[in-house]
Amino acid sequence: MLKKRDVHESHVLFDLMTHPEVFPFVRQKAHSYEEFVFVTKQTIEAEERGELISRTITDEWGNPIGTINLYDIEDQCGFLGTWLGKPFHGKGYNAPAKEAFFHELFFELDMEAVFMRIRKTNTRSRKAAEKLPYAILANETRSAVYSRINEQEEVFDLFEVSKDLFTFYMLRQQSESAEEQALEA
Repeated sequence: MLKKRDVHESHVLFDLMTHPEVFPFVRQKAHSYEEFVFVTKQTIEAEERGELISRTITDEWGNPIGTINLYDIEDQCGFLGTWLGKPFHGKGYNAPAKEAFFHELFFELDMEAVFMRIRKTNTRSRKAAEKLPYAILANETRSAVYSRINEQEEVFDLFEVSKDLFTFYMLRQQSESAEEQALEA
């Protein structure tokens, strides 16, 4: 479902990213294939320096279908940036990709919180965030961060996934799974 970024996937990812329903919401925009390769190389180097974390989202067969990233890492917190190619919208890839990424961030890389800055006009992303049982609208609870991302004008909603909420969610999932297995036995 997730793998480290690889320049060799650039052609497929560039084609998916440039779709008019995807491109406006991509943080690291590239207007040509060559520029996308350059940005991908920069992303890989930035991860090596500890500035961000970036993964390729893959389908069941390991084909690249989008990316998921943690940007602006500061004090064990960062901002999520994710996109899926248009053919994969509504196919159930978003939530499992985020869950796998959060698992890595919180349990392997010791992050404390992940913020999602979502344009108030981006209903697809907002609905996806609202579906995540471990994400909360943080416009009020993280008012300093909310003010910072809306410095020019109020454009974004702020969602937060904390390590504590995600851990609680994972423990509840394990408990429910154990109960189902006990009932089947």
